[in-house]
Formats: sequence, structure tokens, C-alpha cells
Amino acid sequence: MGFVGGRSKSEIIDSFARYVSPAKAKFFSMVGIDFVPARREGVWYWDLDGRRLMDCHCNGGVFNLGHRHPEVVSTLREAVEELDIGNHHLISEQRARLAEKLAEVMPGDISRTVFGVGGGEAIDFAIKLARGHTGKKKIVYARGGYHGHTGFALAAGDEKYKRPFEPLAPGFVEVPFGNAEALERAVDSETAAVLFETIPATLGMPLPPDDFYKRVREICDEKDCLMMVDEVQTGLGRTGRMWGIEHYKVVPDVIITAKGLSGGIYPISATCFKDGLDDFMSENPFIHVSTFGGAEIGCAVALKVLEITSNESFMNNVRKMASLLSNELEKMKEEFDFLEEIRQKGLFIGIKMVEEGFGPLLSISCYHNGILAVYANNDTSVMQFLPPLIISQEHTDYISENLRNALEMTSQRRDMVEMIRAML
Repeated sequence: MGFVGGRSKSEIIDSFARYVSPAKAKFFSMVGIDFVPARREGVWYWDLDGRRLMDCHCNGGVFNLGHRHPEVVSTLREAVEELDIGNHHLISEQRARLAEKLAEVMPGDISRTVFGVGGGEAIDFAIKLARGHTGKKKIVYARGGYHGHTGFALAAGDEKYKRPFEPLAPGFVEVPFGNAEALERAVDSETAAVLFETIPATLGMPLPPDDFYKRVREICDEKDCLMMVDEVQTGLGRTGRMWGIEHYKVVPDVIITAKGLSGGIYPISATCFKDGLDDFMSENPFIHVSTFGGAEIGCAVALKVLEITSNESFMNNVRKMASLLSNELEKMKEEFDFLEEIRQKGLFIGIKMVEEGFGPLLSISCYHNGILAVYANNDTSVMQFLPPLIISQEHTDYISENLRNALEMTSQRRDMVEMIRAML
């Protein structure tokens, strides 16, 4: 028996609405998207009815290597023959090997790792690490940023995500992203850490000033607090370098990675940090545990992901494809008057338009032109555009043609922007 196509699309949608999320089912119905993923391979998603989309959402970078990358799938199959999840209390050869590889590909002297299952959990541990190491409580983060929906991660997120669940953990202070002066005013002797996404995806991929992170590093050093960067979406080659922070020539104290580390096959995350920051755990090494964090079969998958993404030819391809797309996107910016800015580092791309609501409208237009892409939820004037890192020139040609068609459709439907804003 196969796993796909056992029911009709309408039956699946009805079942999803009844047993999973009626609100999500209603939303997709309202915007005219009835896509139910079936077959998936490489850069492509197929609907149950056979319709094909190029995945330029990649679930925020989960599918950096495309869907079901053959080397990653093969590694998982081999691992299952010998391993299982393992026991998080015990010493593990697989966690040791993966942590050693992470230390090898990390910038500077980041050499230690604690594993988790998802990005939110990894952020939660990073905040525990900062507070445990410094003995201080205050966490400074970016307004409009996003780090996950779990406890501490939620407290460091946008107001819309946390308001229904208050009171949350105290001690979190927001500043405008990219504003070093505001950051300097906010960071004081009670600050445990400064936490930023290198380029905030859900905020619409605003690129920081070139000298911003140099100043962040200086402020953290001056106030004796940790500099922590969330590379859940910008890491693992997405920006044309292994880690997005490498573009800014500074080394943070903590890097958080997740999503793409899974290879789209087995969930895993990692909080990577400088030696000595977990000194508070020496008295009780079991003060933080994660039953499924660093599952041994997941470690095998993640090790293969790092092997692929750290290869120089892989990274060269990312940069080459990014350059091809950059040229085409700049042409489109000249063609369509509602395009305001192309925000791009490698294949981490934000298409900024003139007003809120254009992001969802372009996302819908892309869907009708064979591309899956999603708008930035904290700035709906932006559509996020994250093609798989394995694309070829043939794929960039497809993107150029179909994205241009989607922009033309958006131009013809721009009177719908106000209605879309009212829906959000």
C-alpha cells in the first residue's frame, strides 16, 4: 500500500478540516489554493491531480537540497538498518560525529553543540545558555523578528504571535532591526544576550547595514553579554556562504541552525556555541535534555547534509544561480512599477513591493503560474523567494519566465490588494 493518493483530494481536505485545522482549510479555500502535496522530487512538488509546482518556498529552508535528495534518502535507509533514535542520556557516537563536523564548518571558535528537534527548541536552549552562563536575565531582540512558537522563542517574537498567550517569560526587550544606536541604548549591565536573525525572514528579509554586526559584536563585548544569531533560515549555504553571518565578518558566541539540517527527511536542530558557555551545566549535566534532540538516525542524515553543503562546488553553484536570478530580478524591477526593491543574499531573496498586501497577491499569482512561494507574514509587502540550492540554469530559466508571468497577473489584479489586506 502506498502513502499517497489513498483518498480523493476533496476527501483529504474535508478530513483535514475536521480533524486537523478548519481555519487553515478555510484560508486556502478563500484564496483559491487547493494544493494537496503528493509526489515530491528534487525542486518539484506535484498535486494529487498531477499539477506541478517548483518549490521556491522550501518551507523556510527545510528543502534546501530539494525534496528527497537521493544521497540523503540513501543515508537514512542505511541508518535505519543499524540505528534508531538512541538514548539522549547516554554518550553517542553519532551525536559526537555530527557535533565535530559542525565545529569544523562553524566560523571562528564555535566548537560545542547541544541538539534539539526544531528551531524553537534550539532558540529556547540558546536563551537558557545565555542566562545560565551570565547570571543575567535580559534578552534584546528585533522588533518584527521570528524565532519560533515555543516558550522563550515566542517571547522574542512579534506581538501578534505572543499576545494571546501572555503572560510570557519576562526580561525581553525589542529594538528596531539594523539600528545600532537603538541597540546600544537597550543593552545594559543586566543584558544576558542579543538575539537576531542574521537577515529576518518573516520581517521581509531587510538587509542590515554593512557595519551593523560589527557594531553588535562591539556592544556585546562592551556590556559582557552574548551575541547570538539565528541561522535557521540563512544558514547552510542559503546566502552563498555556509552561514549568513560570514558576510559581515564577525563571529558570534552562538549560532542556531535547524530546518535545512534535516535534509527535509529527519527533524533535527543544533545550538552551537563557544567552549565554556555551558559552565553552569558542569554541576548538573542533565539540567537540559531533549528526548528526540539529536536522534541518532537524524545525526546520520544531518552529517550527510553538511557533507553536501560544505562542498565548494555546491557553494559555487549557489552563487552562480544567485547571480543569474539577480540579473533577471533587476530586469523585472524595471518592468513592473509596483516592485520597489530586490533584497538578496545568495538564494535568500525578498521581493519588496510598494504596499502591504502585494506579498500575498504575488504568492497567489505564483501558485497559478507553477511556483510555490509565500509572503512575509510580518511585512506583507514582501514575498519570500527561496529556491532550492540545487537549482540549475534550466530551473532559473523556468523561474524567470513563470515569475514574470506571475508579476503580470499581479499587475492586472492589483485592485485586489485592499481586499487581501482586510483578510489578513
